[in-house]
Amino acid sequence: MRIRVLTIGLVLFGCLQGGSLAFSQDLRLNQIQTIGTHNSYHLAPPPEILRLIELFSSEGAEALNYSHLPIAEQLGTHKIRQIELDIYADPEGGLFANPAGHECLPKTEATEKSHPKATGALSRPGMKVIHSPGFDYRSTVSTFVDGLTKIRNWSQSNPDHIPILVLVELKDSVVGPDPVVPLAFDSDLLDAVDAEIRSVFADDEMILPDQIRGSDKTLRDALSQRGWPTVNASRGRVWFALDNEDATRERYLEKHPTLENRVMFVSVDANHPAAGFMKLNDPIGKFKKIQNAVKQGFIVRTRADAETHEARTNDTTRRDRAFESGAQYISTDYPIADKRLSQYQVQLPNQAEYRRNPQARNRKPRIDNANK
Repeated sequence: MRIRVLTIGLVLFGCLQGGSLAFSQDLRLNQIQTIGTHNSYHLAPPPEILRLIELFSSEGAEALNYSHLPIAEQLGTHKIRQIELDIYADPEGGLFANPAGHECLPKTEATEKSHPKATGALSRPGMKVIHSPGFDYRSTVSTFVDGLTKIRNWSQSNPDHIPILVLVELKDSVVGPDPVVPLAFDSDLLDAVDAEIRSVFADDEMILPDQIRGSDKTLRDALSQRGWPTVNASRGRVWFALDNEDATRERYLEKHPTLENRVMFVSVDANHPAAGFMKLNDPIGKFKKIQNAVKQGFIVRTRADAETHEARTNDTTRRDRAFESGAQYISTDYPIADKRLSQYQVQLPNQAEYRRNPQARNRKPRIDNANK
């Protein structure tokens, strides 16, 4: 009887985690599906600034009018497993400490206390987490290291979690009028991004391209031969991917064509030697491409909603296609509904941490050509 009770308990545990016990033990990272957040640090601009933006673009103001909960709460209460951080380089410190938008606010005790420079974090050297420095500057974390530390602290306290993907966008432009001129990410600043990540996370706390590639010549070869590691073997870890797909990405790969000694995976063509992760944000227009990529062993991040459109109309079409596509990480601005707008939200059934991927059923690694 005790054995029978134990067996039933283990099966129930596996079901609560998203499937059967075999599912919990054996599935690889590319064979699951989980929820992430877009611009996970973002806080909507104050009403005064939103009204100012609206004078120039009502759609622009609407697109910025969303806020996320603190990162630890997203990871814990809402089981978010993909976090996105946008960062600007600030090697000297203070470049973004006095946003133009904040100067437009009424001069009150409250606005002085909420000034971005009040904590002193923006005055110190290092990468800063900001959506756009001039008018969309509010964030739940001021610095890249602060955001990473919050993720690590939660991870250390909850070591059984499935791997958390941290998507990193490197920004060098400003939206709207602003006297600040951001720095482009040259090779030294790209190295500094990796260094800041490694200042928070040890190698054995991450999933790194070198670990996946092993002794194979390329990352793509390794995934074709062995596939991604299993969920259980990867619990408690964090991994990183570069959001950029422009010249910044090419500089990141310049001396590291298969991501040797790099921290972040990159979104590249299926035939690239560093192929493994893809950012395909349109689950409607790129539905078949996402499905094919997932079936062939790649990990894909897509978006269930954008610019607050879906939440304002309670339109679930894009969300539903994102789930159906098989993309492993489905990013949203609404892990919980914004009742000001509608009931729209993006969650797995029973708000599970993850579930079996509807497209990635074949456990044998098989990466051919995802562009077909």
